[in-house]
Amino acid sequence: MKIGVVQFDEPIRDTSRKIIHVDMDAFFASVEEREHPELKGQPIIIAKHPRLTSGKGVVSTANYVARTYGVHSAMSAQKAFELCPDGVFIQGNYELYREVSEKVRAVFKRYTDIIEPLSLDEAYLDVTENKQGFKSATHMAYAIQKEVWESVRLTCSAGVSYNKFIAKLASDYKKPAGVTVIPPDQALLFLKELPIEKFYGVGKKTVERMHELKIFTGEDLYQKDEMELIHLFGKMGYSLYRKVRGIDDSPVRTSRERKSVGRENTYEKNLTTENEIMAELRFLAKKVERSLLKEQKHGKTVVLKIRYSNFETVTKRITLPNSIKDAEEIFFQIQSLWDDIGELQKGIRLLGITVTTLDPLTFENIVLPLWENDIRM
Repeated sequence: MKIGVVQFDEPIRDTSRKIIHVDMDAFFASVEEREHPELKGQPIIIAKHPRLTSGKGVVSTANYVARTYGVHSAMSAQKAFELCPDGVFIQGNYELYREVSEKVRAVFKRYTDIIEPLSLDEAYLDVTENKQGFKSATHMAYAIQKEVWESVRLTCSAGVSYNKFIAKLASDYKKPAGVTVIPPDQALLFLKELPIEKFYGVGKKTVERMHELKIFTGEDLYQKDEMELIHLFGKMGYSLYRKVRGIDDSPVRTSRERKSVGRENTYEKNLTTENEIMAELRFLAKKVERSLLKEQKHGKTVVLKIRYSNFETVTKRITLPNSIKDAEEIFFQIQSLWDDIGELQKGIRLLGITVTTLDPLTFENIVLPLWENDIRM
């Protein structure tokens, strides 16, 4: 009896769609620069100045001038100040950012009704069929860029491809004000050239394991058998097998289900010291991290809930430019929120942490190699 290896057919790529991912450039900081033209050319950092917070607080985002100093989102404000002592620190006006975001989405609606917002500053657009009669999604991306500028005087970057996964990767490449196109006939080469650590889900430990297996690039991953990858990496192996082949059939969802992950504790004895508070917040952050991992989600908005001994309840949130999932990152943001609203002398009866504005982990940002525009889409 001859025993052979079972061969599976290659999964089929659906290249029939045209997807644009639009990402506003340094959105919060750009809005502030628009509102205050005298700040043009100066490094703008969206965070309370550390001198006003005894060195506490975190950076929400920074403009491209500030980024040349090494300042980036989720960095401590104190570190940002050390890197860029002449930076202009601005606390941020989230109501204004929300108003501007609505105007940007109004532009999108002139082109398609199939829009999936991810946050205030980015969205997917399915333009396979569109209201303006464009045959080229690339030309449409440039038209949207132009109209966004005319509407709100802000720049955006766009990625164009046949699925959401690749379109989002593309939008991050030529910032600011870039348009990057990855058509079907170039997608596989692009993905094969990516270092393996740039693929979603491949963390430090997994990178080490993959390197042991001689998997260093997308090309190396592409050569692996599907069942072998599933055996080695479980669901991640199944996903990576498809992603490296340019497969992501998830639709652009016009109404995204609003979900959040949160944990809270009520204390029989009120918390009255800073050490107690920090220990509890770190504990809750770890529980939220585990829940996010279970759900395979990460989120951009972090919410702190406090109930005092007199039953007064307060909440405060911060929305970040990039999604987070790690306990330390969550704790870092929560610590800043506590510094803003916490009143230790009142006695703490309850603490809660929630992460919302959730996305699947497949939406994690990935840095792209050089890729030329192609207007064939």
